[in-house]
Amino acid sequence: MSDALKIGIAGLGTVGASLVRILQERHEQLATTCGRAIEITAVTARDRNRDRGVDLSAMRWYDNALSLAETADIDVFIELMGGAGEPAYSAVKAALSRGLHVVTANKALLAEHGIELAGLAEEHGALLNYEAAVAGGIPVIKALRESLTGNTISRIYGIMNGTCNYILTKMEKEGLSFEACLKEAQRLGYAEADPAFDIEGNDTAHKLAILTSLAYGTAIAANDIYLEGITNISIDDIHAAADLGYRIKLLGVAQRTESGIEQRVHPTMVPLDSVIAQVDGVTNAVAIESDILGELLMVGPGAGGNATASAVLGDIADIAKSRPGAQHVPAFGRPVTALLTYKRAQIQSHEGGYFIRLKVVDRTGVFAKIATHMAENHISLESIVQHSKHPVETGEPQTIILVTHATTEQSVRKAVASIKSEGYLVGDPQVIRIERPKAA
Repeated sequence: MSDALKIGIAGLGTVGASLVRILQERHEQLATTCGRAIEITAVTARDRNRDRGVDLSAMRWYDNALSLAETADIDVFIELMGGAGEPAYSAVKAALSRGLHVVTANKALLAEHGIELAGLAEEHGALLNYEAAVAGGIPVIKALRESLTGNTISRIYGIMNGTCNYILTKMEKEGLSFEACLKEAQRLGYAEADPAFDIEGNDTAHKLAILTSLAYGTAIAANDIYLEGITNISIDDIHAAADLGYRIKLLGVAQRTESGIEQRVHPTMVPLDSVIAQVDGVTNAVAIESDILGELLMVGPGAGGNATASAVLGDIADIAKSRPGAQHVPAFGRPVTALLTYKRAQIQSHEGGYFIRLKVVDRTGVFAKIATHMAENHISLESIVQHSKHPVETGEPQTIILVTHATTEQSVRKAVASIKSEGYLVGDPQVIRIERPKAA
């Protein structure tokens, strides 16, 4: 059996501790399946004295991640600290510059610095593996980077944030407000004390940017993503969606168009009978539409110690099984020099159109004016109905629900702005895209 693969782990939180435990418990099994033992020889974390439920006595402790990356006698540097900046950035750079292989679960680091780090890996003959960075335990990175080679991908989309999916699921099933469901998610540990990164869509955007690069062979363009979170989704939207035969999900969507690559993250109505509509709670799902394979939908746990550690372990095992001198798979599927410049497309027409919810004052002619503004912007309406708890005679504001046929983002925004300028809206209008996934 070959010499042991020596690894150093930076970050011993939930994922790091789970990884240590799995490697210790399955040491012999992994040695057999990988053809060599995997040994943890070095570790670092913020608090040396914290009880993590695992035995670290045989490992050398380093005061910081950079020191571990620069000086430890290891073959693989495992980065599980998170964050696009320090200490992760410098530590990963140092490891790659030494020719050490790197495994990371850090989507923020990759979204911001992935191309630079991939170039370093190529320059020094190292692997940069990051299966755990997107959709937790779902092997979507390997699928895009290796298994789907030769396929032309037309669209990739999915539920990539468990916190948002948990909140939306709970709102629907229990009829609770967004605020109440967020508090419950925080209590259960699904949401951070400051949940903005998740609920405003940034986490999904980072993951989508990585998938887009893999799917279309372009440089990462995390700053070119149309972004909306779920903070404005109300229980009224949830109920209206259900009445219309839809469920609301926060989706990340990337697709190739004639004018470039379109990337967007936003709440979306999907048909109740679609597979992705059935993905509830903290579960993630990623769908890939391609010319050879057709439609592929992968569903699984998107976060948590074991799910993420499983993906990290898979990356480590790939390194352990690799032959010395073998050609490495580039981090983003092709050499950095072969990555195309990202060309941002205008957001296109949507097959499923739009859901628009308006709260209006009870005034004669409002229905007609709304329909006129839609027609002026060449928007065809599938339906326009009053959807209110109050009879018209009470004089209370009325809710009007519109569902459009396929139209453009620009047309919808212009029509809504025109309606708003009339002065009969109460509060802000709600606009949600409707998608009809092929995967059903």
